[in-house]
Amino acid sequence: MAASASTTINFSTKPSHTSLSWKSHLSSSSAFAVAADSPIRSHRQYPRFVIFAMRAKPTVLVAEKLGEAGVNLLKEFADVDCSYNLTPEELCTKISLCDALIVRSGTKVSREVFESSGGRLKVVGRAGVGIDNVDLAAATEHGCLVVNAPTANTVAAAEHGIALLTAMARNIAQADASVKAGKWLRNKYVGVSLVGKTLAVMGFGKVGSEVARRAKGLGMHVIAHDPYAPADRARAIGVELVSFDEAIASADFISLHMPLTPATNKILNDETFAKMKKGVRIVNVARGGVIDEDALVRALDAGIVAQAALDVFTVEPPKDSKLVQHENVTATPHLGASTKEAQEGVAIEIAEAVVGALNGELAATAVNAPMVPAEVLSELKPYVALAEKLGRLAVQLVAGGSGVKSVKVTYGSARAPDDLDTRLLRAMITKGLIEPISSSFVNLVNADFTAKQRGLRIAEERSLLNGSPESPLEFIQVQISSVDSKFASALSDSGEIRVEGRVKDGIPHLTKVGSFEVDVSLEGSIILCRQVDQPGMIGKVGSILSEENVNVSFMSVGRIAPRKHAIMAIGVDEEPTKESLKRIGEISAVEEFVYLKI
Repeated sequence: MAASASTTINFSTKPSHTSLSWKSHLSSSSAFAVAADSPIRSHRQYPRFVIFAMRAKPTVLVAEKLGEAGVNLLKEFADVDCSYNLTPEELCTKISLCDALIVRSGTKVSREVFESSGGRLKVVGRAGVGIDNVDLAAATEHGCLVVNAPTANTVAAAEHGIALLTAMARNIAQADASVKAGKWLRNKYVGVSLVGKTLAVMGFGKVGSEVARRAKGLGMHVIAHDPYAPADRARAIGVELVSFDEAIASADFISLHMPLTPATNKILNDETFAKMKKGVRIVNVARGGVIDEDALVRALDAGIVAQAALDVFTVEPPKDSKLVQHENVTATPHLGASTKEAQEGVAIEIAEAVVGALNGELAATAVNAPMVPAEVLSELKPYVALAEKLGRLAVQLVAGGSGVKSVKVTYGSARAPDDLDTRLLRAMITKGLIEPISSSFVNLVNADFTAKQRGLRIAEERSLLNGSPESPLEFIQVQISSVDSKFASALSDSGEIRVEGRVKDGIPHLTKVGSFEVDVSLEGSIILCRQVDQPGMIGKVGSILSEENVNVSFMSVGRIAPRKHAIMAIGVDEEPTKESLKRIGEISAVEEFVYLKI
């Protein structure tokens, strides 16, 4: 399957305002593998994968039970070995004879598996969405494509979420157990009605939006939080997009549909539970790690959370869990995708993705890096990290509740328009914009497809500069339009969030925020402060950070004019505590500030 293009590329010539040269070094890391399959192709063509040496048929190892329709599809193309319940040692022994491997969530595809394959394993297919059990870094290093099946179980997961919602509200599981124990406790298991209650859907992707549709049919008032959800899609369903804090504070029921990322890990904790309406009820069919399970037990005991219905847990299966044993918790063993129809759909989807990849086609469901011609990657490598980090910075400046729909990327270069392949850079910017709060894994193969799915339009422009075309780029600028900013100084004169960066001595640097010139290395994280330009500001902020043992790596101040407004950009190696950030905000000359993770 070829990736669907969702970007608009507009090449225009603009005069140069600045000129900067630098010595180019290769960055030490990249999300894209260096593995060319042929001499350099035109930048308008996608490279194809070299999958396996000429054999009569490839061999596919199916390590966990797969629906019959999927297995039959594989057998039309490959020799299929269905071997279940393999030990890690047995898997490592078998894998050297296989071109592709299909697993579910129970098989760990570790670095040892890729090393044992001897280079023959070219595709790993995960029959489902999550790929926590696959070592993506090792897969990329060994030139192995990883694909998943993200769409076939959407309805099943949504239906299970609604089933848990209604069962929890009416105490179905507890009442059933009570009757089977010979009791008849009608007064104990009085439930609550769903009609007129507010449901907060946290994560308005495929599953979240399907849950919202069904909850509306039950007469519920539905709100949602998702920075990437298009407002028009939400309106079409009759759902209001709100900030995270507003969602959890006003909800009678909360249904979780967010991915597990560093940003969402234990996002429901003691602090967030304290902000909720007393008696709230929580459903989780997403990922167990988004809830601090100990904090949920405390919230249940305190009556802040009246009930919880959980299909997923931090450790599965949970052992000696106070949460599972709590009388106000309904628990199921990760059944979200467990319908006959969903299992068959997942089997077909993953089989098609694996067969397509073995045929050398580009998979829209790829979750790791495809192979890129070595010469292209080698030249652009220093800018790959810059592109992703600018995307991450820009999206973190968007205020909660604002849907990101329109992004413009400007490349400053002395190269001719047909002599600069920006696909890789555009993919990395898309990766930076989407991945921090998404379950999507974005790369060159699926970047445009993923952006289109999320209603994200990325336009590209060229600013043609005077100078030597020896270096591919002078700067990259990312602008997000039609959104509110949590840091007003990041807005350009025309009202867009704007960040700009350059590569200096092989290191990505942030060089512009809004209309302010800065110069700070994009390593660690950044604190941006808008302040009244006056003596002693650097010392005051530095002292607060030093008291918390936070190391400052870079610091830069950009100002409009002496004694006027200035932007101070501070690079830090460690994450400051909330208290230290609060103290920075309380400095009288600081007008606004924001902490950004890179």
